[in-house]
Amino acid sequence: MRLRLASVAPILVLCGVAAQVPEATLRVASPAEGAYVSGAVHLVATVEPAAAARDVSQVAFFADGHQVCTIVRPPFECGWHAGEGVREHQFRAVASLRDGRRLTHTVRTRSLKVTETVDVDVVQVTAVVKDPEGRFVRGLTREDFRVYDNGKRQPITHFAAENVPLELVAAIDVSSSMRPSIGSVKNAAKRFLIGLTPADQVTVLSFNENIFTLAQRATDPDVRTRAIDLMDAWGGTALYDAIVRAIQILGRQSGRRAIVLFSDGEDQSSHASLETAVRAAEGSDATIYAIGQGRAVGTPALQKLLRDIATVSGGRAFFSDDVSKLDATFEDILEDLRNQYVFSFPAPGDLRDDDWHTIKVDVGDGRYHVRARERYRVRRD
Repeated sequence: MRLRLASVAPILVLCGVAAQVPEATLRVASPAEGAYVSGAVHLVATVEPAAAARDVSQVAFFADGHQVCTIVRPPFECGWHAGEGVREHQFRAVASLRDGRRLTHTVRTRSLKVTETVDVDVVQVTAVVKDPEGRFVRGLTREDFRVYDNGKRQPITHFAAENVPLELVAAIDVSSSMRPSIGSVKNAAKRFLIGLTPADQVTVLSFNENIFTLAQRATDPDVRTRAIDLMDAWGGTALYDAIVRAIQILGRQSGRRAIVLFSDGEDQSSHASLETAVRAAEGSDATIYAIGQGRAVGTPALQKLLRDIATVSGGRAFFSDDVSKLDATFEDILEDLRNQYVFSFPAPGDLRDDDWHTIKVDVGDGRYHVRARERYRVRRD
């Protein structure tokens, strides 16, 4: 969000024609709105158009209402220490112009709060069905599906196979190890997002030791691709935090939800633990597609994590050390998303707090292969 001056912009007269000079705007470029921050924080403000920066006498940064620093010439940057915890903070930049006016912009970062269980009244399942030859099976009806909760068959109360809204989070690792391949990854990611329908809502996250929300529930393809263009590679890897954040964004509501998670290395910087990330994935009804590239291919612990969270959600995990194969991987994910069935059943009435429940889905008397979420966790108030 950019805040503009309420005053009228100056008017120039060129060759007898009035031309309005664009108003200057100030933006806090780092940290981003909704990011997680802790420890050393790099504060950055930009003035646009760039030529307007010469009219700025100083930029002051404030964190949680306290002045941090004052910068008198570009680049308008300084450091601040947020402490070890991941708490909500407010960052404000104030630019003083030489003519006495001021520009301001404020962003808020998030606290890291993890809910490992969810209130369940209706259990939603997203399933992909294939025949023995690996081809997608289309045209199935509610009567073709049988769903079991802890071994007991459940009634399917809602069923849909077409025109089901999709909300997707694309979370892409932009740590420093991604620098050699970031261009190819960005191009493949843009082609993937273009392949989604305009009705699909897409949130684009990039993550290193921080998490950056580059587009939020965007339906415009241009907004999605511009978000990918903003990515640059630097810093460490907070993979577990990214998993938790993506799940928090999707929440729980009717409709299809999916996460596409891309990483090339083990976690180095997360505040959430491995166990927290796995439990969050197990408690979510989002389908997770995990892509491991580069160093991830030779890291057994990372491969196990990505396989586990994908499998329990009914998604898939992909691994390759060849970045040129990303287009094929993204196309496989698109085909999955185009061939999903969504149905739900009432949660059993005798659920106990924090119970794990297993889910089993059968189609076509067992002659088809079904990929769906495997279990869920319950909390009763």
